[in-house]
Amino acid sequence: KNSRKLEKDGYVTQKPVTIHSRARVHRKNDAKRKGRHQGIGKRKGTANARLPSKVIWMRRQRVLRRLLSKYRDSKKIDKHLYHVLYLKCKGNVFKNKRNLIEFIHKAKAEKTREKQLNDQAEARRIKSKAARERRAARVDEKRGTSSQEETPVETPAAAPAA
Repeated sequence: KNSRKLEKDGYVTQKPVTIHSRARVHRKNDAKRKGRHQGIGKRKGTANARLPSKVIWMRRQRVLRRLLSKYRDSKKIDKHLYHVLYLKCKGNVFKNKRNLIEFIHKAKAEKTREKQLNDQAEARRIKSKAARERRAARVDEKRGTSSQEETPVETPAAAPAA
């Protein structure tokens, strides 16, 4: 009560709260976001301590697996190709998403090319089989007409009476 009275009378004044500004911190953080103050001289930990290679690996795997499942759900790839690519992703074949997409396009193109070649081969087989049959029929017809001219038609022998 006494201190309040002294303050009211003007004998004592209350000091304002000291300001602890974070403006400089915000300004430095903005600069860091732009890549300043991050040189070799400012680094204390190893590269792996600053951003672990495991974190990078997990991020990459999640990106690639997300893309694969999206492609499988939208029927861009079938489940067999999905499984092959999933294992390739796990085996560190693709270094980023673009490489994976490129591989998928190549695989699909190869598959369609293979199918086209198989269809063409099948058509050739059918065509040659039909030609063989026609040729065989023609040969049989020639043989049939020539054999009828050369040999007389035999009449079946009468069955002996018993």
